[in-house]
Amino acid sequence: MMHGALEDITKAVGNTPIVRLNRVTQGLAPGVEIYVKCEYLNPGGSHKDRLAWNLLRRAEEAGLEPGGTIVEATSGNTGASLALLAAIRGYKCVFVMPDKMSQEKVSNLRAFGARVVMCPTAVDADDPRSYYKVSRRIADETPNSFYANQYHNPANPEAHYLWTGPEIWKQTHGDIDVFVAGLGTGGTVSGTGKYLKEKKPGLTIVGVDPVGSLYYDFVKTGRITKPFSYKVEGIGEDFFPSTMNLKILDDIVRVDDKECFLMTRDMTRLEGLFVGGSGGAAVAGAIKWAKGKKGPLKILVFLCDAGQKYVSKIFNDDWMRENGFLDEEPGIGVVADILHMRGKRKIVTTTPQAKVKDVIATLKQLSISQLPVVEKGKLRGVVGEVDLLRHLVSGGQKSASSPIHDLVESDYATVTPDTKLELLQGVLADARAAIVMERDAVVGIVTKIDLIEYLAKKNAEALVAKSDKARGAKPKAAPKVAPRKKAHKKANGARERRA
Repeated sequence: MMHGALEDITKAVGNTPIVRLNRVTQGLAPGVEIYVKCEYLNPGGSHKDRLAWNLLRRAEEAGLEPGGTIVEATSGNTGASLALLAAIRGYKCVFVMPDKMSQEKVSNLRAFGARVVMCPTAVDADDPRSYYKVSRRIADETPNSFYANQYHNPANPEAHYLWTGPEIWKQTHGDIDVFVAGLGTGGTVSGTGKYLKEKKPGLTIVGVDPVGSLYYDFVKTGRITKPFSYKVEGIGEDFFPSTMNLKILDDIVRVDDKECFLMTRDMTRLEGLFVGGSGGAAVAGAIKWAKGKKGPLKILVFLCDAGQKYVSKIFNDDWMRENGFLDEEPGIGVVADILHMRGKRKIVTTTPQAKVKDVIATLKQLSISQLPVVEKGKLRGVVGEVDLLRHLVSGGQKSASSPIHDLVESDYATVTPDTKLELLQGVLADARAAIVMERDAVVGIVTKIDLIEYLAKKNAEALVAKSDKARGAKPKAAPKVAPRKKAHKKANGARERRA
């Protein structure tokens, strides 16, 4: 064999470089340094090469033989890594993907000879049409198959405990204070985090989660809120994989689609790092977490995959414009616009210890249908008319003087002032209300009627402007919009229409 040559391409997995960020981090305090681990330079294009290696290693130890079929639910990266190994080891592949994934990811899998099955994105995880359920069914129906099951296979976090964590520790010589990673299946943060914590107990683990995913609200409040669809791929979940150990986290940061995509583009144009959307999300989250922190502080961010798979989306100005992610294309608006329309009124909340009769009085006085429940500055849930009515009708020893802590519900979703209204529409289809959060503080609550009133007013203004233009009248000056950073001064939502 030629000196210095590798036996096959799988031997090129790992030993990815760590690089310092310089331009996108401007504005952080002196001594606060952010570095990235370039996992997208693995031969399969992502960190999932490490996972695929360990999944197949464990499967072969359990009796899997060449000629079998690998079946997996994947957002694309795990499939690509498994396909790469399958090509060398003689396996067939069937991959099931949600339909929001880029065409490049689908084509990439098919290039390896894999069969790709597409499933709808906007369905619950336990829906028979979801890519989780479809992949399980295909595996059950396929003879001599191996269901990789990255969401529940302990070989997932094990790969990062045995490989990624030790590699980072060796590369940094332990000179690392914070590890930041996007939250998906949980394998990376759980396995890598466990190893790094064992080596350095004081090290901080920070997870990054997209708006619409379950993780952020659960970590912050302990409640399972309503998930909703979002555009960024490869991070966030609408259920809880058993491969995720949320207890390993010291903190969690939330980012929205626009933040993810603009940072992804900046990473390429300002740092020369051609990464995918989850990498942009992780860096955006790391910078958001680092703001206000004092140095010296060395932060390492995990970059999962490469930008080649997103050329038709994140790096396509037309796609970005159509989806309202470029500043010149605001779309129909964002949540902050609804809060601004309602005027400068302070958000009203209650506590778990508040009495039923007092909450009823507040709802009546303000002509609203529900209140966010906050305790010690943290959101605990929501209480509404229907909850109070159910309590009073149930009778027994319960009374209007009882505290509401047992009535607090999780039938809501959380959004940010920058959440697009196109997404909010889907959120309110499944949840009674959307609670608006900014820097972990409740700054507003939005209901269906709020969105209806906003859109009706916007349409009316558009008709007036069109009529004025047709008559040749001089258009009225647009009303001044308050800066979105003042969104926390807005009020609770208007009363919901009763069924």
